[in-house]
Formats: sequence, C-alpha cells, structure tokens
Amino acid sequence: MIKNKPFNFGGTTVQPGERATIELPMAKLYTHNKMTLPVQVVNGKKAGPVIFVSAAVHGDEINGVEIIRRLLNGKTLNYLRGTLIAIPVANPFGFIQRARYLPDRRDLNRSFPGTAKGSLAGRMAHLFMSEIASCCDLGIDLHTGSNFRSNLPQVRACLEDQQTLDIATAFGAPVVVPSELREGSLREAVASLGKPVLVFEGGEALYFNESAIRTGLRGVINVMRHVGMLPVRRMKKTYAPVVTDRTSWVRAGMSGIFSRYANLGDMVKKGSLLGMLSDPLGDDQEGVAAPFTGVVIGQLNLPLAHEGDALLHLAKVPDQDEAEETLDEYTSTLTDEDFGLER
Repeated sequence: MIKNKPFNFGGTTVQPGERATIELPMAKLYTHNKMTLPVQVVNGKKAGPVIFVSAAVHGDEINGVEIIRRLLNGKTLNYLRGTLIAIPVANPFGFIQRARYLPDRRDLNRSFPGTAKGSLAGRMAHLFMSEIASCCDLGIDLHTGSNFRSNLPQVRACLEDQQTLDIATAFGAPVVVPSELREGSLREAVASLGKPVLVFEGGEALYFNESAIRTGLRGVINVMRHVGMLPVRRMKKTYAPVVTDRTSWVRAGMSGIFSRYANLGDMVKKGSLLGMLSDPLGDDQEGVAAPFTGVVIGQLNLPLAHEGDALLHLAKVPDQDEAEETLDEYTSTLTDEDFGLER
C-alpha cells in the first residue's frame, strides 16, 4: 500500500496519520463577531480516495451532526486510507438559530454552486465548492425530514451512473430512491464535477433519532469500505436494499385532524386504509387510502392538516415479499451491538 501524502487544506498542511480542525472564514455577523465554517480533516497514513461527509446544510437537520461526531470519535478511522473531510455543520447560521434557512431567508441547498460576490447563501455555497468539493473524489450529504416530517432511513441518488448506484447500494439503507438532480442543490453541483454523491435522509428536524443515526453512521463506514478507504472485514449476512422507481406523497383530501394508521417502514397494499381525516366535531370524515402497494418512507408527524397537505410518503416496491424481508432484516440489525463499526 502506497504511503499517503500531506494534505493541504485551508492554509493548513495535515500530515499522513494526523488530523486537524480548520476554520474556514465566512461573513461576519453584523455584531462584528467572526463566523467560520468548521471542518475536520483526517489524513490517513496510506493513500486512498478523498471523501467529504457533510451535515446541517439545513441548519435544523441535526441527526447528521451526531453521525459525523460519532464517526470522528470512533476507532474505525485509525485504519483510514486516503482523506476524510468532515463538515458537521455546513450552515452555521441556521444551526445557531435552529432554523432551516439562512438569515437572508435563502435555502443553502438551492444556492449551489454559488458565487464569491453573490448573496450570503451564494457565498457560502461557493466556499463549500471551491474549498471542499473541488478536492474530493466523492461525497455524502446527510439530511432529515423537515416541517414536522420524519423520513425512514433512505439514500437518494442519481442511479443512472453505475458507480453511484454501486455506492448507494453499499451504503446499506433499507430503501434507495432514484432522485433527479435538483437545480441549486449540493448534490447537483458535485455531480456536475463528475463526482458521485449520495444524500442520506433519516429522522426529523431538530430531534435525534437513534435508528437513523446508527444507520447513517454504518452507511458512511460501508461506503468508505466499498471505495477502499477502510479495510474490508468479514461481513455478516446483509440485506439488499429496496430500490424503488416511484415515490409519491399521499395528500389530504380535506382539512382536518389526521389519525394515522400506517407508520414508517410499514408495507401497505393498494387501497388499504392509511388513516382517517376528520373535523374537530367528528361530523365530517374521510379515509385516506394507499394509491399503490409500497413502503412508507415518510410521514407527517403533526396531526393537523389542511386540504392538499402531504400526509404519508410511499415508495413503490418491485417485489412485496422481498421488500418485507429487507425491512425485517434491517430492523433486526438495529439491535446488533456490533453494527459494523469496528475494524
């Protein structure tokens, strides 16, 4: 195995076998307080790919922050080949305010690749692309549901590229969702550089979800093993993720209080009752039925809904029996103390 080289980042040289926390300067607050983008670079002793793992692009999506914290504090990185660039809080402004967006009310994940002389969001996106994405071979961006919504752990990626498909499958989330590149997103900007990038979704904004955190942590490590950044160990029996070709939000046909009968990870058949909408007096009621057979990958946690609100997110499954087996096996791994985190 070839010895790694010193890694130059943000004006700091990180020697092989060392790590450093580097503060990339950002726009000051109007109080004159300095703001920085905190990045930790872990440079392995042996040569290998360079990967970035980012979280809190939306400042209220904090599961990914915990995933990266555990990754950086684990023993697994003692065996790292190549270089890890960890960005636990990509949107410090939103993170401080516990808010999804930036002070300029823009969505950072719709502002890439950005420009050095644009809006605050555009400047932050430009900083990320010029300092981080430009020097990486691949990336993983960690997200959660938003606006009182929870997501079943899932990977979203453009699966037309075989390399991206292989990485998405290796991640080990129970569901893989083919997702078109959205203009202005970090994923689109990195993909435009010809580099594979995954988005992991799991849990709800502003709350820790242990199963989503553990799945995300294991997934990042699985990908690093897959691309040769960590040693491949003797693997236990693993499940093949459900790769769906269609997802759809089931929406409220009337305004009311939603009593949900189906939950994240449930398999539902076409026409089955997912829940009931009713007004506070109980005079008007309306059942909510599944439009096709699939698995629930997202849900509205708030029971109050207006007509047209998204209630449950379904992913169509190609084979119901195989999907149920995958979900059962995934659930069983959550109690595995090992969970794939050692060498």
